[in-house]
Amino acid sequence: MNGQNKRINPSGPPPSRPRRRFSMLWIYALLLALLFVPSLFNIGFSGKEITWQQFENDIISRKAVEKIVIVNNEKADIYIKNEFANDPYFKDVLKRSTGPHYFFNIGSVESFERKLDEAQKNFPANEKIIVSYVKKSNWFWTIMSWVLPFIVLFALWNFLLRRSGAMGAGGGGSSIFNFGKTTATLVEKEKSSVTFNDVAGLEEAEMEVREVVDFLKNPGSFTKLGAKIPKGVILVGPPGTGKTLLAKAVAGEAQVPFFSISGSEFVEMFVGVGASRVRDLFRRAKEKAPCIIFIDEIDAIGRSRGKGAFLGGANDERESTLNQLLTEMDGFGTNSGVIVLAATNRADMLDPALLRPGRFDRHIYLELPNLTEREEIFKVHLRPLVIDETIDVHFLASQTPGFSGADIANICNESALIAARKKKEKVGRQDFLDAIDRIVAGIEKKSKIISPEEKKTIAYHEAGHAVVSWLLKHIDPIIKVSIIPRGKSLGAAWYLPEEKQLRSESAFAEHLCATLGGRASEEIIFGEVSSGALDDLEKVTKEAYMMVVYYGFNKKIGNISYYDSSGQRDMGIQKPFSEETGRLIDEEVRKLVDSAYQKAKAILQENKESLIKIAELLLKKEVIFKEDIESILGRRPDDKATAETKSKIVPAITQQN
Repeated sequence: MNGQNKRINPSGPPPSRPRRRFSMLWIYALLLALLFVPSLFNIGFSGKEITWQQFENDIISRKAVEKIVIVNNEKADIYIKNEFANDPYFKDVLKRSTGPHYFFNIGSVESFERKLDEAQKNFPANEKIIVSYVKKSNWFWTIMSWVLPFIVLFALWNFLLRRSGAMGAGGGGSSIFNFGKTTATLVEKEKSSVTFNDVAGLEEAEMEVREVVDFLKNPGSFTKLGAKIPKGVILVGPPGTGKTLLAKAVAGEAQVPFFSISGSEFVEMFVGVGASRVRDLFRRAKEKAPCIIFIDEIDAIGRSRGKGAFLGGANDERESTLNQLLTEMDGFGTNSGVIVLAATNRADMLDPALLRPGRFDRHIYLELPNLTEREEIFKVHLRPLVIDETIDVHFLASQTPGFSGADIANICNESALIAARKKKEKVGRQDFLDAIDRIVAGIEKKSKIISPEEKKTIAYHEAGHAVVSWLLKHIDPIIKVSIIPRGKSLGAAWYLPEEKQLRSESAFAEHLCATLGGRASEEIIFGEVSSGALDDLEKVTKEAYMMVVYYGFNKKIGNISYYDSSGQRDMGIQKPFSEETGRLIDEEVRKLVDSAYQKAKAILQENKESLIKIAELLLKKEVIFKEDIESILGRRPDDKATAETKSKIVPAITQQN
């Protein structure tokens, strides 16, 4: 959208640049004049600077001193007698001034008096030099010491005001006196280029927001029947699912002005700024009606009031901003033509008053795309790429289960970068597969130094995952096993997850068993375990607790779930169960994990020869595919994978060493 956005100018049109430059020149000229003014008061000869040695040898010795005036106990002004006017040594200074004729710095009064007495010790009393002490102050600098700082501050303040005002004219009100003005980016209707053609994989969400588009285009067809369009529409979904893109498409389809702002931009360090910006935003939106206000990451200001105040501290500024937003959404007329779109991935944290009917009436939930939707998203992001005939969109979509639209866009971009590094003319299938591997597991680190003993441990660890996963029917089909370091992992196994909405208790239990297969293999082969199973243990612990605490899969705990979908216990201190129940949960989780570990060891003991063959093959080839495992273990007990998925690399890493 380069060149299409413009900022709101809350302070009106900026002054012309020549006039501002002219006024600043006057200020700079005044400052320069103030620096040169002191020289105007010091015109004339004020004496010649000499040293004490010159004074003692050339002036005192001639007895030419009429008097000495000590100024501010710092400087000695020497006055020469008039009868020495014809003396060649004093001729020049006596012609130029009536005095003082010479001066020097005395250091300290005591030192000066001591040296003067020493220089005149042989002088008669009536010929000794008269010394007087005076205090002088420069009235000009005394005044300027008070006035000049204010002048400089005024000039600097004026400069900053004008500079920030100029920025505010093109940057959304960043002037010092415009903190209360909205910083929303305004995209005019003729410049809204994003439409529903640029949005893929959100067909159901599009159907819901098309009603908003129809109302903005033709409100009369709704209002004549007494219908009321929703005041607000909130888009909820995981990161990268296209919430912001969908909001832009609504504005582009309706061809109306589009105000875009982030929730965090309302809150500043100054009290009352957020509420003022909310008021200003809605005021300007009414002037542009019909239009759309889009608030991204609304949870920054819409978090439930009072939630977590004990731990996180109260935030009155954020709450006052939320209160003003609630008031504004309740204040403007239903059919005024201003519709508020908001996006968040944490709807559970939002205040109930914000989500009630009359404010955000409609909630649209965006989910991760399925296979068909991923195909549509790939088609959108493949348009700008130069691809060859090996690209199969259905194949790419099948390799990316669980990926969001943003992830798919990243894959397409990364594949193009990989092809460019290889100096290829077109992007091919292998480039996409390499991009998927890199995004999911990181770049290969073949140069990473691994000792033969460590490499053998990694091979048997990954072989253990492969054997147990292959022999359990509820585990997703394994596609590839590698012992080449990628990212932080030293080895990994790739699986092809099936897109299921539900998982049974046996599927959870088998997944725990497969996850512990690597550690079980180490114990069987080497008689001890290593630290390489850290990631496996973390996943097993979390999943076991989910089975017991959330899903009610444990008979002792019963059909009870301590899951909080509202998120109100996120900041809580106290657990939702007693200490006795907590001990029982820990005990049951430990039993569940131990049972899965023993089952994994039993499977590997029965298939120890196959385990050794797969590990040795990994040590030889470093990367093995489904065909290699099938040649050793045979077909899976319940192989649901199709022939099309054989030897294909899939990014969903579930086991890492």
